[in-house]
Amino acid sequence: MTSLPSSSAFSPDLALAPLHVVDLPWLRAAAVQLAVLRLDLIDPALSGNKWFKLAHHLEAASAERASGLISLGGPHSNHLHALAAAAARYGFSSVGLLRGHAQRTPTVDDLESYGMQLHWLGYGGYRERHQLGFFDTWRERYPNHYCVPEGGSGLSGTLGCAPLVAHVQEKLATLGWTDHDGWWLAAGTGTTLAGLVIGEAGQCARRVYGALAGPPSHGVSHEVERLLIQADIAHPNYQLIDASRAGFGRFDAEVAAFILETEAATDVPLDPVYTAKAMMALRFHVARGYFPRGARLVFVHTGGLQGRRAAQAQLNELLR
Repeated sequence: MTSLPSSSAFSPDLALAPLHVVDLPWLRAAAVQLAVLRLDLIDPALSGNKWFKLAHHLEAASAERASGLISLGGPHSNHLHALAAAAARYGFSSVGLLRGHAQRTPTVDDLESYGMQLHWLGYGGYRERHQLGFFDTWRERYPNHYCVPEGGSGLSGTLGCAPLVAHVQEKLATLGWTDHDGWWLAAGTGTTLAGLVIGEAGQCARRVYGALAGPPSHGVSHEVERLLIQADIAHPNYQLIDASRAGFGRFDAEVAAFILETEAATDVPLDPVYTAKAMMALRFHVARGYFPRGARLVFVHTGGLQGRRAAQAQLNELLR
């Protein structure tokens, strides 16, 4: 097994991520307890799991004396939002390669305000990101820039998330818990999920449940498997669950109503792309007796709330 690196100089302060129990009718009915790890509260710009995935990439860029960072994402990308904010904070320039054609979104406005240089690749051009040598042209155009994989993925991004396991273990006593039975989180690239599996390999190997934000055809299972092989994890304990509801980024009136009801009951804000669908998938499994009575689970709030701004009008319309 890969030894876990010490905390990066660019790592977020885990003390800013509280862990608290939420009370919801479907949890009470099944006698299942749920604690939420509020990564969304760590920082308004570097929210959720994104900073953890970037920490070792930032450290590597600094070690290489890179002057800037290059990465990819869509016009609502939480990853690019965090990367641009981190670059501005730590003195890097930043370049964003965006899916589609030029458009205005709250995220794009923020990227520009952080000083990110934007390049719109269209849809065909963006699909070429998986081709060998994709970044070569951009390295020539922006010499001395460090390339961060889409979503902050790769083993560096994964290892940045592994310390969350020890952090939660330390926090359990504040809830009156001695242990918990598993993890539940939204899975976009699978990077954070793989990080938790790696962290658990040195603990009790609790199961990590990843609620897929996109359909299984997006290949997250292969990416998670690849990362865990790289990390030399012999017996990984995880399960991927399709929570995409027929498409990445698509949501309907049921999702909108669920967000409204859950936020009213818990004061925990959710986004319709990741955390709301992940919580809905958990409700489905809890209601069908997937977990025994008395089970204790930790839900990782992976952030994504900055991306909700563009969806808010649609959510409001669905709730009428």
